[in-house]
Amino acid sequence: MEWTEVGERVRESRLAARMSQADLANAVGLERTKIAKIESGGRQIDALELAKLASALQVPMGHFLRERPPVLSRRTSLVDDTDSAVSRDSYRLEAKLLAWLDDVRQMVSLDLLEPGKAVVYDSPVTDAEGARVAALWLRERHALGQEPIRTLMVECERAGQYVLVSDLPGDGASLVDGDLGVSVVSRLADPGRRRATAAHELGHLVLGDEYSADLGVSTSREERERVIDAFAAEFLLPSGAIERVSTSDLRGELIRLSAVYRTSWSLTVRQAGYVGLLDGDRLTRWFSEAPTRAELRDAVGWDPQPDLEGVRVPPSYARAVMKALRQSYVTPARAVELMHGEIGIDDLPETEMSSGS
Repeated sequence: MEWTEVGERVRESRLAARMSQADLANAVGLERTKIAKIESGGRQIDALELAKLASALQVPMGHFLRERPPVLSRRTSLVDDTDSAVSRDSYRLEAKLLAWLDDVRQMVSLDLLEPGKAVVYDSPVTDAEGARVAALWLRERHALGQEPIRTLMVECERAGQYVLVSDLPGDGASLVDGDLGVSVVSRLADPGRRRATAAHELGHLVLGDEYSADLGVSTSREERERVIDAFAAEFLLPSGAIERVSTSDLRGELIRLSAVYRTSWSLTVRQAGYVGLLDGDRLTRWFSEAPTRAELRDAVGWDPQPDLEGVRVPPSYARAVMKALRQSYVTPARAVELMHGEIGIDDLPETEMSSGS
């Protein structure tokens, strides 16, 4: 990479961290003018300075040095005039996404993880109806029928996308790098939104590259996102399951479906509107009349099973990390880092900690 590219990455990371050049200079022990020269590409950076910048800006060192893969479901060019909470969150998610890609690639390079081929729908999708057909096609491929999805982490992995659940704010982001798909989903949202975000990012993979496919060429960004949302809704809560409910207690039935399928209330109401059970003022009113936590828990017998909560990384990836530790490919500290908060150093077996040290 050219130093101007490295400098631009430093500038974007600083803006995402809501730091001024003076703030960053104080954090790393440099003069503000040197930070300005780094960002403009007029000053080279040694390894120690790069490490200090990465620590201060809370991004991996590799974030400054590697080229971005060509396909990102969200692309953010963060500059002063577009600096906002949303753009900052998106940028930090993308930085996490690229680091996650490197982690998965490391396990693949060690022959400890064999990623499945990304599942891509083989027909062009240009509208929401086509996206719904693609979602049902994937459900059939995974033998899910009309049943609730137990865990999206597994279904995404089966489709060739590795999901990381992160503590960063925002929603999610995904990319395809060659034959490997990865995504990041924020854990800070409520469970229903987390699942919708994971399904949305899966939609980007299954429907193909949004920046080159028919969907991306013929529609605006906002329209593309609505099409992907239709895929996510149908994948999480098939319209066929909605059509079977009794209308004598429609709200109660929708609460039950929302709880059993673990979807947000807004997604459930949208699906009810799609099949014609709700319309007009009633549809609008029900969006704001979300069930209470007690109603949702009662609908599943007070046995909730939040998805994408305690699990941060896919099962096969976690097994690969543990194999890497046992075979001394990584240290215990690196193994914990690779698990992204799912385990701590004290969770590792004593024998593995001693063999990796």
